[in-house]
Amino acid sequence: MRFLRNYILCLIVSLNSVLLSAQHTVSEEPPSLVKWLTFKEAFELNKKQPKPFIIDVYTGWCGWCKHMMKTTYSTPDIANYINTWFYPVKFDAESKDTIEYLGTKYFNPGTTAKSTHQLAVKLLGGQLMYPSTIFANYSVNFVLNSQGYLDTKKLEPILVYTLENIFRTAPYEEFKKHFEKAFYDTTKAKTELKWYSLNEALRLNKKQPRKLLIDIYTNWCNGCRVMNKTTFSDSLNVDYLNKNFYLVDLNAESKDTITFNGTVYMNNGSNGTPFHQLAMALVKNSLALPSLVVMDESLQGLDLVTQYVSPATLDPVLRFYGSNAYKTEKWDDYSKKYKEKKSPAKK
Repeated sequence: MRFLRNYILCLIVSLNSVLLSAQHTVSEEPPSLVKWLTFKEAFELNKKQPKPFIIDVYTGWCGWCKHMMKTTYSTPDIANYINTWFYPVKFDAESKDTIEYLGTKYFNPGTTAKSTHQLAVKLLGGQLMYPSTIFANYSVNFVLNSQGYLDTKKLEPILVYTLENIFRTAPYEEFKKHFEKAFYDTTKAKTELKWYSLNEALRLNKKQPRKLLIDIYTNWCNGCRVMNKTTFSDSLNVDYLNKNFYLVDLNAESKDTITFNGTVYMNNGSNGTPFHQLAMALVKNSLALPSLVVMDESLQGLDLVTQYVSPATLDPVLRFYGSNAYKTEKWDDYSKKYKEKKSPAKK
């Protein structure tokens, strides 16, 4: 009997140990290389240095949430990019804490272990799916809410889309398509696009006057790279660009000394920025990357197009200036006619 009591006691202790271990496994948060913050910490840091936000909404029982921590957020390049350019917030959708969010306090009204926090309902608009990843600008205005597991290939374009403010000029699905083409597609374009240095374009312009389209970029600007690989190189625009413009690439961080319209420009930090004096002069000291400067045959500025534009968005701009329609029409009128021409005929 004593042996039986000891056996039962050992069995109970063993079972309790298993249960405690299982509970620990469920609640344990797997490590990642991302340096996660609370909402309070992120909002305080954002007051000093504004950055966009990435909010990971998870639960302790969500397997895909844990998997995303161990894979996507443990990828060194991804984690470093997020840690450098974002405020990453990790939020348990079933937390029992009272959380202040943009001036309002939220809590968990439920009494069960899996009851949902009020803030999770607000952030996800009632669509409770885990993991959910919310991307917001530095003013905490939502850019995108992606539900479900994100691997690195799915996450990369969303990070660029948010950080480089591409959401201001293009729908996400359209940008994603061009991003994937720029970074993953190795197919060579059928028609080669002709790029020129500014000096080459100026020399050619003296012999055969054309308008100039100056692409101001940097090597670290991902939106610039997407435009280079898709917007300019799209079959919609290649032939028209080659025929009607000198397409100039101007690295905003170039160290070259450039003479333009009788003025010598350089990059010596005298303008208080790491950017070339000419790049800053062309954009009137307000640089947004990428920037496109349209100039006429006499090298007079016609227009400045800032931030990312898709192939379809650039096409009417090229034709407006390339056809000289700008001399007789207003952009709004021309743009309206262009859209009507491109849209299917109404029955």
